Amino acid sequence: MDVTLHLAQDPEADALLGRSPLAALTGMLLDQQVPMEWAFKGPRTIADRLGAGDLDAHEIAAMDPEAFAALSEKPAVHRYPGSMAKRIQQLCRYLVEHYDGDAEAVWKDAGSGVELLKRLEDLPGFGRQKAQIFLALLGKQLGVTPAGWREAAGAYGESGSHRSVADITGPDSLARVRAHKQEAKAAAKAARK
Repeated sequence: MDVTLHLAQDPEADALLGRSPLAALTGMLLDQQVPMEWAFKGPRTIADRLGAGDLDAHEIAAMDPEAFAALSEKPAVHRYPGSMAKRIQQLCRYLVEHYDGDAEAVWKDAGSGVELLKRLEDLPGFGRQKAQIFLALLGKQLGVTPAGWREAAGAYGESGSHRSVADITGPDSLARVRAHKQEAKAAAKAARK
């Protein structure tokens, strides 16, 4: 995996996301209750604080939880640094246990979009929506296109949509995704009245 992503809107953070499957998964895990760019800068911040050029699932899984959580603070990697540090370690432990620490193995040999979606949903911290968004990112930007991937990704897999991080290729598409999310929130709020 070595592609150019624009999710963090920061060249160094985006370069890590484009070459490191674990960084991409970690950014997706962090993408909740914070701005998208902040979430996807997180993997680079963690790698820098570890003194590494990349993230290593074995290293993170084996770290003392308090020591790893301390890496997520000041300035915080996430709005909830302690709980997200715990989730990142859970993700890394799962990857070590099920994929020998190789994050790319989650999707490398998936025979279908349905199978890949199931694998993503099995990851700690990944519910259906997050799994579908990541599946769409894999298909739209990372060249991972098993049969039926668009259908398995649901609306996030639609060509030409601007619903999620899967559709961000630069500042203009980021603005369009933000506008879509604001419209969806407004519609949900109006429906509750």
